[in-house]
Amino acid sequence: MEENNKNLERRRPQGGPRRHPGMPGEKAKNNKAAFGKLYGYIQKHVPAIVVAVILGGISSVIAVICPDKLSDIVNEIQIGLAGALNIKKINNICIFVLTIFILSWIFGYIQNFIMTTVTQKVTKSLRRDISQKINRVPLRYFDKTSFGDVLSRVTNDVDMIGQTLNQSIGQLISSVTLFLGSLFMMFITNVWMTLAAIASAIIGFIFMGQIMKRSQKYFIAQQVQLGALDGHIEEIYTGHNVVKAYNGEAKAEKTFDELNNKLYESAWKSQFFSGLMMPFMGFIGNLGYVAVCVLGAVLVEKNSIGFGTIVSFMIYIRLFTQPLSQMAQVSTTLQSALAASERVFEFLDEEEMEKEDNKTKKLDPANIKGEVEFRHVKFGYVPEKTIIHDFSAVAKSGQKVAIVGPTGAGKTTMVNLLMRFYEVDDGDILIDGVSTKDITRENVHSLFCMVLQDTWLFEGTLRENLAYSKEGVTDEELDEVCKRVGLHHFVRSLPKGYDTMINEQTSLSAGQKQLVTIARAMIENAPLLILDEATSSVDTKTEITVQKAMDKLTKGRTSFVIAHRLSTIKNADLILVMKDGDILETGNHEELLAKDGFYADLYNSQFEQAV
Repeated sequence: MEENNKNLERRRPQGGPRRHPGMPGEKAKNNKAAFGKLYGYIQKHVPAIVVAVILGGISSVIAVICPDKLSDIVNEIQIGLAGALNIKKINNICIFVLTIFILSWIFGYIQNFIMTTVTQKVTKSLRRDISQKINRVPLRYFDKTSFGDVLSRVTNDVDMIGQTLNQSIGQLISSVTLFLGSLFMMFITNVWMTLAAIASAIIGFIFMGQIMKRSQKYFIAQQVQLGALDGHIEEIYTGHNVVKAYNGEAKAEKTFDELNNKLYESAWKSQFFSGLMMPFMGFIGNLGYVAVCVLGAVLVEKNSIGFGTIVSFMIYIRLFTQPLSQMAQVSTTLQSALAASERVFEFLDEEEMEKEDNKTKKLDPANIKGEVEFRHVKFGYVPEKTIIHDFSAVAKSGQKVAIVGPTGAGKTTMVNLLMRFYEVDDGDILIDGVSTKDITRENVHSLFCMVLQDTWLFEGTLRENLAYSKEGVTDEELDEVCKRVGLHHFVRSLPKGYDTMINEQTSLSAGQKQLVTIARAMIENAPLLILDEATSSVDTKTEITVQKAMDKLTKGRTSFVIAHRLSTIKNADLILVMKDGDILETGNHEELLAKDGFYADLYNSQFEQAV
């Protein structure tokens, strides 16, 4: 989780278009494969499911016994009309029927309890695996995939799977058992009337199969479009101020309407086809009633059966057709669940970062010197576009190294590579002579504290935001750091001080948020430091205060500073001037100005713009 959270604190590179679901190149997974992988999560719960199946079967068997007993009651009443009613026998039958009804309810309740427990454990496992998968997926994946789409897979798709398992499996078990049980009892009662009922059911099965065959693609499209819509909403909500400032509401609404219309079309078609099942199965059931009544009347007239047989058969027809309707409904939800499963397992099957279990080398943050070497580094966010061509540089222990250059020169990219957010395509990066490829990513991250241009605060107390992922930080340490960055007065103005919750209702300026991230880096107290436009959001007066604090923080530490305002890095020991992924010039501030080259032009142009 630590790796994932640090990943959040980095800027998104310009590495190509985000991939929304449904775009060309998306991997397709068939229903069989998705079901097989879903079964892998269910497999360990099979014993519990078997118990639920047995209980559901018993409950259904009990249910199909009742019509036969009701037939006995009707026959006793019919006999009693011609003579004396056997009240005692009728009472005994009624007590027996009531008892088995209660037993049926108890077994059904236990079955429902078991299936609810199983399905919630399965969805819990899915969410856990997705959460862990997010930490193992390379950042390249998130450069081409909408955050909202990933979020939709964690929430909408997993919820759909959970609801289907919870509601449908138990219902499917009961329906199949009830269907087979009622069919068996119908054959025992009368073969010809059973055949008439089966003939009507076959028509229903054929029609249901054709609907399922044609509707599956619309259920898949529904889940895909839901993910695309979630992605758009997440992006627009995150950048709501920018949308308002540039009067982009109309364009955002147009995109929303397009995605919403696509979702409407796929959802309407999927629900339309699924909605055809229940009415048609109801029609089939009514057709069965008519067939049984007509044939039953003929058989009664021929004295082949009694009137009680027709009464019991009418109930059997309901027990026989009701499962068909339920199975039609279950098939609809199963299609949605299979579509959701495809999307969930598509993400779980994404390529992962290389495992590092075999790496035994480790750098101790407390003992490293802090010498960093870039050795002929080559890198591109996409294979066809190289951004860093041949980067070589050495930062000696304790040096303050500034990386400057125009936008797009590759400055932040070098920081991403240094932190192993991305892997170099060629060359190597070494810390104290040890290649970062030979140590784990977690070890690399433990050596650095970072302050980026984009601030990241989470919903929690100010204390939790400051002492993020570090245990045992005292109030005295927090006070000292906050005083150094000029944040102490703001903390004292908060109603609960460090225990004040930081959320959307807490009014923090962009500068105050930046100061919190700077204080966080000071509390981390790692031996290496990265500052990526760390003072870009603070005013001039605060910048002076922060700069002094940064000078103290960088003392004795190897630090890398990315800055557009060149006046802030005059005291850097080494300045690397980058352009188009290459180093044009190196030296300190005075040396580079004396060369009167690219750095001098950049430096002088800032004063010209200020004038």
